[in-house]
Amino acid sequence: MSASRRRGTTDELGPDEPGPRRDGAAGQDAPGGPDGSDLLAALLDGMDAALCAFDAEGTVTHWNREAERILGWSAAEAVGRHGFAGWAVRSADAEEVEQRLLAAMRAPGRQVHEFALLTKDGGRVLVRTQSAAVRGPDGTPAGLYCAFSEVHTQIDLERSIALSEALFEDASWGVVLVDADLRPAVVNAHAAHALATGRTAALGRPLGELLSQGVEELESVLTHVLAEGAPPAPAEIWVGVRTPEGERRRCWRSGFVRLSSPLAEEPVPLGVAWLFVDVTEARQTEQEASLLRFRTNQLHRAARAAAECEDPLDAATVHLDFALAGYADHALIDRVDHAAGAPEAADDACAGPARLIRVAATPTAGPGPSRLTARSGLPVRYGEGHPALQCLERNGTVRATVGSAPPGQAGDWALSRQWPADTVHALCTVLRSRGRTLGAVTFLRSSGRTPFARADAAHAEDVAVRIATALDLADLLADGRD
Repeated sequence: MSASRRRGTTDELGPDEPGPRRDGAAGQDAPGGPDGSDLLAALLDGMDAALCAFDAEGTVTHWNREAERILGWSAAEAVGRHGFAGWAVRSADAEEVEQRLLAAMRAPGRQVHEFALLTKDGGRVLVRTQSAAVRGPDGTPAGLYCAFSEVHTQIDLERSIALSEALFEDASWGVVLVDADLRPAVVNAHAAHALATGRTAALGRPLGELLSQGVEELESVLTHVLAEGAPPAPAEIWVGVRTPEGERRRCWRSGFVRLSSPLAEEPVPLGVAWLFVDVTEARQTEQEASLLRFRTNQLHRAARAAAECEDPLDAATVHLDFALAGYADHALIDRVDHAAGAPEAADDACAGPARLIRVAATPTAGPGPSRLTARSGLPVRYGEGHPALQCLERNGTVRATVGSAPPGQAGDWALSRQWPADTVHALCTVLRSRGRTLGAVTFLRSSGRTPFARADAAHAEDVAVRIATALDLADLLADGRD
């Protein structure tokens, strides 16, 4: 028997209801003629609680079907007997049980007791009873009713209630009951904190008002659970939580359980119990570790491929091409033109504006290996304040992004810096070898990628060291030939 049905076990009748009367079907005579008798019999037999009633002398006047199911005695066999002695209770226990029951007629409210009853086949059942007096018109006790259920059934109910209360008060993971309209109906404290809202403020609101990303995926899962049942395993869903400070991106490991009404003949979905725990930090750590392994492998593969190049400039483009995989869309290598008066001595930074010559660039029309353009010797027309010139002045790395510029102006922002029109994020880092500034390498991302982060800057600097070494070797070979 389910907890939802058992919840009404002992609350079907109250102490102020009419006194016990005899009826034909269940051994009682109900007031109001045959119609009242039929109604009373239907009500008693439809109860989920076992119920019996006694008159003022202790004679059984009512006995419903649930009592027959538990003990095996039919209404015809039970009604009219005096107390439980000799048939539903052992003789040794009969006096104590009778005293407990009859004491309820003189006590206010309900009295709760536990004792063993006998079944018709001789077995024993431990039951928990709630008894209360039934008053006559003049207020004097006219009898009492006794509602009872098996103790293990009551314990199951109490466990279910305790579990529900613990989940919604003390659970260290989020619990949300979502109704059939996919709106939160109950939210525990942990879930309310994760959703950046109050426990009552979230109720009845569409999920789209609470989450900015992942709503479609979450609603799809909830709809599936309502129609098909719980998935076989938990799912990890990335969501964007709306907070007063802005969007907060989180990863929730979620489990789903369909809730159905136990009172209907066929299962009627009441909603979905959604349980989740935040695993954002673990997933981000895994992603960072995976990305670091991939980039380390790329650097290793690039070094092996570059070692087979006869021309150091070809080795520089090999490092550039291997660095692009999963990192950027385009890349450029610009070399300082020392012949134009740019500093060549060992220094901490380039003193004064430098003129840069394009050495290599990735094709913008489509995928392919980087192309060498160093032999043209034409300078790159970078304006004042260009990120490539800034990285030379600072002797470090400079990140730039188009920000929130309108789509039409984003292309102008990129073209004014001599970059492909689809560029929205850029990272420039200096090329240095043997204490000399040799140039700058630029990595470019389009709108489909995120801005460059600190970890991206560290990777670019690792690649820049290898490219700078290749350019320096090319200079040394050129000087030797001269």
